[in-house]
Amino acid sequence: MCYAVNMGIIDNNPLAKITDVFNSPKVKNQPTIPPTELPQFMQALAMAKIELQTRCVIEWQLLTLTRPSEAVGAKWEEINLDKKLWSIPAERMKMDRPHNIPLSPQAIKILEIMKSINHTSEFVFPTARPPYNKPMSSQTANMAIKRMGCKDKLVAHGLRALASTALNEQGFNYDVIESALSHVDKNAVRRAYNKAEYEHQKRIMLDWWGDFVEQASQGNVSLSGNRNLKLVNH
Repeated sequence: MCYAVNMGIIDNNPLAKITDVFNSPKVKNQPTIPPTELPQFMQALAMAKIELQTRCVIEWQLLTLTRPSEAVGAKWEEINLDKKLWSIPAERMKMDRPHNIPLSPQAIKILEIMKSINHTSEFVFPTARPPYNKPMSSQTANMAIKRMGCKDKLVAHGLRALASTALNEQGFNYDVIESALSHVDKNAVRRAYNKAEYEHQKRIMLDWWGDFVEQASQGNVSLSGNRNLKLVNH
């Protein structure tokens, strides 16, 4: 209609300002739980009647702070075990830019488990049935979490908010947390100049987070085993 006015086809736009008569949609955050409830979640995850690789992908997403689609789409070629680094290419990221994730010992343990069961697929978390040439559905974790009794309380994407809350409460640098979550700075000028990857700081932080998750598992619940929670200088 604006184009028609500009071209002289019509004299005025009868739809001008029409959006003002509609209520703006309310932004609804993804359901999540506070860090204090992580032990109960880990206990429920350990006892849940779900496939081993489903449990693995849930812990993987929790440990790496990734979105569900990024987690299930992980490929072995993206992972450098020597450097303990997962490099996700831009085409698989929501913000269309590459993302590097330092892998904690707990995340490495998940990879070891999947390597022993995943039928030589290029995907770390392939479908449960042959020919294993596709990743599992990004909704698999959601369905499992719902069956664990967390309906309307927690979704897979909410694991990121859980981690963010815990890391902010611990006092880690906000920019490092946002970088680990692959969030884009809303300030365009600051975004243009701040190209820092914070890889060293992210490694310290994600190692702490791995220990936190492990401790929350209350000993023998987590797939990654049990070690005492270590405090780090961040």
